[in-house]
Amino acid sequence: MNEALQRAIRFSIDHESAWDRKVDGNWGVHVNDPPPWNRLLGPVHDRGGVSGAIALDGKLIASWGEPDRADLTFSIAKTYLALLAGVAFDRGLLPDPDEPVRERIRGIGFDDAHNAQVTWTQLLQQTSEWTGECFGLPDQADHYRAVTFGDPPAGKKGERRPLNTPGTYWEYNDVRINQLSLALLHLFREPLPEVFRAAIAEPCGLSGKWNWAGYDHAWTEIDGKRMQSVPGGTHWGAGMSISANDQLKIAQMLLDEGVSNGRRVLSAEWIARMRTPVALAPYYGYLVWLNSGQKMFPRVPASSYFGVGAGSSFMWIEPQSRLALIVRWLDSAYAGEFFGLVHEALEPLRR
Repeated sequence: MNEALQRAIRFSIDHESAWDRKVDGNWGVHVNDPPPWNRLLGPVHDRGGVSGAIALDGKLIASWGEPDRADLTFSIAKTYLALLAGVAFDRGLLPDPDEPVRERIRGIGFDDAHNAQVTWTQLLQQTSEWTGECFGLPDQADHYRAVTFGDPPAGKKGERRPLNTPGTYWEYNDVRINQLSLALLHLFREPLPEVFRAAIAEPCGLSGKWNWAGYDHAWTEIDGKRMQSVPGGTHWGAGMSISANDQLKIAQMLLDEGVSNGRRVLSAEWIARMRTPVALAPYYGYLVWLNSGQKMFPRVPASSYFGVGAGSSFMWIEPQSRLALIVRWLDSAYAGEFFGLVHEALEPLRR
């Protein structure tokens, strides 16, 4: 490891998240919600310190902190839902993402006139404007939500705003993501963690330390079997706990256009769809953040794309440089500088 990369890693350690390491302190997303939505609905656990892992052209070149510690990864679980949608696409369960969800799934909230218009693509791009309650949480809970890398909202978090036609408005909304997860559960007709294990975790060589939990009350019955629906994050608790090293294996699979350990995990076509900018929000794709025009992170190539979780956790995939990077519990205000330092530090290795 060269000195410049050592300095970059030290920079990340020196700029740890302001969140407490204990969940009974200043911890989580729910604490910023207006009541009655400012509470946890599923299990959570204390976090570790800054951790990370970097691979260049498929070779691990650095890791730090506790890279084997499984920590909650918050909204990077959204990206994992996009991977599962890709599994459904590749299996022929979801042949046309632009098809309305109601065409295949009935009775879970897509049957009224407004929601019947909602497509899988819109849910994956966060333009669905789906409205209703998902396991007791209304979509209003995330109306006017501000996110670090999106445009500022025009109202106060949690205030009801007028709905738009599905596909015409972008909003980062965790309730709608949970509705997507529920729809995928009904599409696969088996618990999503089991699909993830067989379709993603095992072929990518993940350890057995990861766990994807649901809210305590988020249960439904499919084909006579009781199944738990999992959220695409940890906004109200639960979600995906996973290590940096396991996340790096998923990032490497995406970097390798869907292949891991010589095995096809996802189609290159699906990964290209994930990386296609949303017209309404060119910094976003299928539940991934894009560096289009280098607007998100000016010091790294425009080809970069990211999974981003509160706290903050980052999965950085850089096809041009053949770089995959995971960093956990980095203060998001310093993410751009950290990524720039890493990119510059690795320049001699790319020659």
